[in-house]
Amino acid sequence: MYKSKTFLAVILARGGSKRLPHKNTMMLRDKPLIAWSIEAGLNSKYIDEVVLSSDDAKILDIALEYDAKTIHRPAHLASDESSSFDAVEHLMQNYKTYDYIVLLQPTSPLRTSKHINEAIELLLEKKADAIVSVCENEHSPLWSNTLPKDDSLEGFIREEVKGKRSQDLPKYFQLNGAIYICDAKRLLEEKSFFLKDNIFAYKMQREDSIDIDEELDFKLAELLLNS
Repeated sequence: MYKSKTFLAVILARGGSKRLPHKNTMMLRDKPLIAWSIEAGLNSKYIDEVVLSSDDAKILDIALEYDAKTIHRPAHLASDESSSFDAVEHLMQNYKTYDYIVLLQPTSPLRTSKHINEAIELLLEKKADAIVSVCENEHSPLWSNTLPKDDSLEGFIREEVKGKRSQDLPKYFQLNGAIYICDAKRLLEEKSFFLKDNIFAYKMQREDSIDIDEELDFKLAELLLNS
């Protein structure tokens, strides 16, 4: 609880993963991947409860071992076609009511309780209905473009960008997937953490923003944790 507002941390962890099979239960340094997000939530001074939703019995057992509450997710809400909101809505319909939902994706193991605390503090400071974490783009999208069938680079870079150094270009930010906080009522109304208004960015460093999608990401997370 923070300033009389209650916060439920939600972790969604499916059993299936195409690019990196069973990634949610893979050992990252000394504990399963999902444990990093569970502990970050439990160690936050503002999170009231941490609940993990999964269709996978092994994942649910690990969550209990690390002191999270659990919700069994039906198979039809754990397919490649089902959305994160569908799973969150199912959890909210089968759990206690809270003022805010804090979505912690298990693929962001370098997001810590400090980041969660800061994001919640920003939420109340801004009187916001939603906060979403971002990090600065590694490379400016102004250096990017689509390619035609013949791979021609004619017109690839716009004229106003040519000759400029990267530090002279405007900063761009991207969603990093680590933290989504949303007013519970508005979340159900708009069916998205990305509200139409009264939503603000919580900026994180790139090195804390690793999102594990494939084996290379996993290895990079290990390297950063060990250093």
